[in-house]
Parts: sequence; C-alpha cells; structure tokens
Amino acid sequence: MGKESSAIKKITGPAPRTAAVKKAAGAVSNDLDKVIHERIRLGIISALSANEKLSFNDLKGLLNTTDGNVSVHTRKLEEAGYLTYEKSFKGRTPLTEYKITTAGRTALTRYLDHMEALISAMKKI
Repeated sequence: MGKESSAIKKITGPAPRTAAVKKAAGAVSNDLDKVIHERIRLGIISALSANEKLSFNDLKGLLNTTDGNVSVHTRKLEEAGYLTYEKSFKGRTPLTEYKITTAGRTALTRYLDHMEALISAMKKI
C-alpha cells in the first residue's frame, strides 16, 4: 500500500504545475502574432520602432543577416501592413528605406504585452 501511495504522489504531484504551465503558455501563445514572432521579423519591427526609418543595409547590418533574409522578411511584414518602404537613389546607388506603420507599432505593442503576460504567468507558477 505504501508503494501505491508513493506512485500516486509521483503521478499526481507534478500534474497541477504542468497543467498550470500548459494553460498559461497556451493562453498566451495562441494569441501571439505569428508574423512578428519569427526572430528576424521581430528584429526588423523592433529596430524600426526605435528609428524613424532604416535602410535595407542598416537592417542587414543590425541583424547580421543576408540580403535574402532581409528581403523575404521585410516583404512578409509589408504584406501584413506592418511596414512600408520607399525606393530611391543615393547618387547612382539604389536605396530602399523602411518605416514602421501604425498597424506595425500596434502589433508590436500587442506582441510585447503577450510576452510580458506569459513571463508573468510563468513567474507565478
């Protein structure tokens, strides 16, 4: 009988904590903006929120990534309405500059609020 009691404690002991973690994580992560959540896109949108505008090369340097990554991820953010871009020339060199939109700033704030809620929920467990 002692062994059964011990076995039950082992099975039921961690279950409430595990359930609480899953509930807290699930409630917040289901609402996370999947467009922003990707590492490079989060870096782009964060950098743009702290600057009036940034060039393609600025973003590439800040994120230490490739032309292809910047191109693909800025396109995804543009399609979501989170940034705009303007193409021009600086002398004879093409220049693409990006700006965060109001929708992008709102989405980033919402994303950060969700992450803070997740962190807070995890600290309470």
